[in-house]
Amino acid sequence: MSGILRPGAAVEMAHGGGGMATTRLIREIFARHFANPILDQGHDAARLNLPHGRIVMSTDAHVISPLEFPGGDIGSLAVHGTINDVAMGGAVPVALSAAFIIEEGLPLETLDHIAASMGAAARKASVPIATGDTKVVERGAADGLFITTTGIGLIPEGIEIAPERIAPGMAILLSGTLGDHGVAILSQRQGLAFGTTIESDSAALHRMVGDMLAAAPSIACLRDPTRGGLSATLNELAEAAGVSMTLKEAAIPVRPEVAGACELLGLDPIHIANEGKLVCICPPEQAEAVLNIMRAHPEGRDAAQIGAVGAHAAPGTPGLLRMETLIGGMRVVDWLAGEQLPRIC
Repeated sequence: MSGILRPGAAVEMAHGGGGMATTRLIREIFARHFANPILDQGHDAARLNLPHGRIVMSTDAHVISPLEFPGGDIGSLAVHGTINDVAMGGAVPVALSAAFIIEEGLPLETLDHIAASMGAAARKASVPIATGDTKVVERGAADGLFITTTGIGLIPEGIEIAPERIAPGMAILLSGTLGDHGVAILSQRQGLAFGTTIESDSAALHRMVGDMLAAAPSIACLRDPTRGGLSATLNELAEAAGVSMTLKEAAIPVRPEVAGACELLGLDPIHIANEGKLVCICPPEQAEAVLNIMRAHPEGRDAAQIGAVGAHAAPGTPGLLRMETLIGGMRVVDWLAGEQLPRIC
């Protein structure tokens, strides 16, 4: 290809200087892969026509290492992660923005591949990247590429997703297997082989969420168990809602290869990050209908009810998360202490 994508070409400081090199970088990589009517307006700020109503806004910084991994890369992950955060608020994602911190020396071929993946993920999700920014920093001031994405979405009438709506007796649902993303990153980072390739579960969940809320608008809360995994997510929700929660270990889906890798490395799947799963807390009478909707989507084919919400905690006492173990005992599932897998997203 002619232009800046010459064999062996890399990002230079001039690409962040605001001159012709910057313009060519934007035109030949980002604008080419992200093209859509909003971005193509060419303004400093995107102009969106939004109906009146409640708006959700979420932002994410992505610093994952390595930049490319089985099942995805930092570009598609940035799109999926922000879309999912907007969807967890009960909103329909409308548009994204993206900011890139690029290290001098990053191969332009790598940047082009990641931008192409990011554009493809946005188009597949039907959520345009409406505006963006690029900055170039000196060698050693970053680790290849950092991406920050912000998303906005509209909440349909009658939808109210919030931790304070969680009540005793509600069902705790999980959309699929735990630990796929974290173990995929770890295996790629450390050069580990487990007999089969473990791929990240990175995926956009907004269409599945839309169908869930259309069928069960009284869903109380949604959350994606990313950093800190299922344990951090449910501890956070139990504390926010002032309730106890009980999980059944036997009901939590984990792929055999992921379980084997965790056993070998001394890790617990409930603490490992996921990028294409969600937790849903809903009235128990709606649990089966919501599970059937999840299972009708590829992203939710392994959905299961994994526990239930218990009694309110005493005033001033944080919520308690417990798990019934495979041998019938009961243990407290606490927050993960420290960082199990750094730079996982």
